Amino acid sequence: MARRRQGTQGTRSADTVLTSIEGGASHTARADRTIQAPPGAVRAAASPGGDEDAGRSRLWHVVLSVAGRPTPLTELKRGLEQLAHDHTPFMTARYAVDHGEIRYWEQAEDLQDAAAMALRLWGEHKASAQLPPWEIVGLEVVDRPTYHKRIAEGYGESRAFLSGVHPY
Repeated sequence: MARRRQGTQGTRSADTVLTSIEGGASHTARADRTIQAPPGAVRAAASPGGDEDAGRSRLWHVVLSVAGRPTPLTELKRGLEQLAHDHTPFMTARYAVDHGEIRYWEQAEDLQDAAAMALRLWGEHKASAQLPPWEIVGLEVVDRPTYHKRIAEGYGESRAFLSGVHPY
């Protein structure tokens, strides 16, 4: 990256928008919320939750709890493994014959979007992954700083279950 003295004109025009997400400025809905940078300047990434972060995707940790009629464990495990394959940000699943828990990361602009996507996950993949006809009985969505704070304080998932599909 070349350095320029203050006051010298760079190669970028005054209306150039710099974003940390490729293609972020090309979306007209987000263009109004993107910060304009002066010529030759590079904007630092804002911290999650800050005012400068409005309109930009963040990571959310999701815990989705499901339950229903007893299902053979081999079928359930195979379905959860298929869900892990279909849903790439999949992190961990734990299961028993009549309930299960899925933990994963979701990228969304705000809590409401992350929760809405999480609530659709089981239903949208029920047929493709041959999941049981269980209902969602619980949902937790927290932002990345909150998740890491919990882990640092000793709360959260055991290191033994950081990824994969495991019985309780």
